[in-house]
Amino acid sequence: MGVTGIGGFFFRAQDPKALGEWYATHLGVGTGDYGVWQTQAGTSVFSPFKADTDYFGADKQWMLNLRVDGLDDLLARLRAADIEIITKPEWDVPGLGRFARIHDPEGNPIELWQPDLEGGPSAA
Repeated sequence: MGVTGIGGFFFRAQDPKALGEWYATHLGVGTGDYGVWQTQAGTSVFSPFKADTDYFGADKQWMLNLRVDGLDDLLARLRAADIEIITKPEWDVPGLGRFARIHDPEGNPIELWQPDLEGGPSAA
């Protein structure tokens, strides 16, 4: 048997404790011991981008994409917490889903993705 899913996402932070608390508070991510959290089964995308992509900031090597349910409600909560949200009509793709972007307090890009269909895009 091969790889069955992503087992974790590890990254450097100027203040790991504060940043971990921000993710737990605003996104519900990593609320358990050692940042462990149970996720729902569903589509995950693993996709290297060209080095000169403009899909996310040139000063960043990665962008975290989180699959969400109830994007509008989450965006309302983030706005209430004064977290800047970026949306663009061209990011929303029928059959694929809706997207929004935020940045954590250290400037790391986070894409929020609400798939249109259960399980998201086909792996075919």
